[in-house]
Amino acid sequence: MVERPPLQGRRVTEVLATSTGGVGTHVRAVLPALQEAGAQARVAGPAATEVLFGFTATGAGFDPVDIPAGLARPADARAVRALRRATAGADLVHAHGLRAGLVAAAARRLGRDRTRPLVLTLHNALPEGGGARRRVLQLAERATIRGADVVLAASADLAENAWRQGARDVRVAPVSAPPLPPPGRPATEVRAELGLTDGRPLVVAVGRLHPQKGYDVLLDAAARWAGDPRPPLVAIAGDGPLHDELAGRIAAERLPVTLLGRRSEVADLLAAADLCVLPSRWEARSLTAQEALRSGTPLVATRTGGLPELLGDGAELVPVGDAAALADAVAGLLADRDRARRLAEAGTRQADTWPDEAATARRLVAVYRELLGPPEAGAP
Repeated sequence: MVERPPLQGRRVTEVLATSTGGVGTHVRAVLPALQEAGAQARVAGPAATEVLFGFTATGAGFDPVDIPAGLARPADARAVRALRRATAGADLVHAHGLRAGLVAAAARRLGRDRTRPLVLTLHNALPEGGGARRRVLQLAERATIRGADVVLAASADLAENAWRQGARDVRVAPVSAPPLPPPGRPATEVRAELGLTDGRPLVVAVGRLHPQKGYDVLLDAAARWAGDPRPPLVAIAGDGPLHDELAGRIAAERLPVTLLGRRSEVADLLAAADLCVLPSRWEARSLTAQEALRSGTPLVATRTGGLPELLGDGAELVPVGDAAALADAVAGLLADRDRARRLAEAGTRQADTWPDEAATARRLVAVYRELLGPPEAGAP
């Protein structure tokens, strides 16, 4: 007797808020595996996410639901109504991120099927800060976490926080970065495009221009070597709300930094770089960090969140917010190419220990099967 696919005939909806990076990439990556497991998969989220990530290209359905990023306000009534309609026929809903989870929990609470399983993946921690706004965010976080049947945490620190908030069931579920394609252009061509024809070092950063990413600290570090005869060029690939602020500072201080905007050829940039930097204030399982180590590019990152667990001895770690330590680490590796090579080799070995996309998807299928039970008899 042929064994039936574990999710045969099950209707599953993945929910996300506004995303331009890791969350959308992760959702896009797991869709093929869910469908191979027999699920009828749909995605609900802002229309811009479908344009950017192409969920329907996998064969999944898509329902536009305007869920903005951030938890600054309660679940929007329009978003809740739209998500109730989008998930009316779903057997299971999986929300990615706190904002999507808040809307999904409200939609289930107000809907007809309050027993339908709700899975929540925590990709990020709350932003730093204090005062009344922080208390509101913490209340929203607690309500969202308690509203889920299973919480999947991208890193151990997120899992510990979920338990503290009263979650019913928490599991660490690492998010794997999709493999990058091979570089499409020679490193010399990429470097020449950036004006590096004289052997100057290239330091690359990849990520959204957002306070979490610590680019203000990176600019502080770049200012420390700006007066060198041949300072390394810092090329930042990404877009976001801090673009104008960062660009203004780079121009005013004449920093050796260039903003590339959102770029798709990350593999080309990493292959051309002497070094990759990740100055974030917090990360769980940074996709950029994974891409750098897999590419064999030496990485300097901050010691925060899930990064020490993820990177092991495969990257040089510096304290969060310490521009001097970041500058010294970058300068030290650029000056000692043998040490940089050994670090890159250690990074490659560390990357070999990570679960791949297939393992991540299998774990997700197993969680869904656990919550839904075996396929019903007669399911298509």
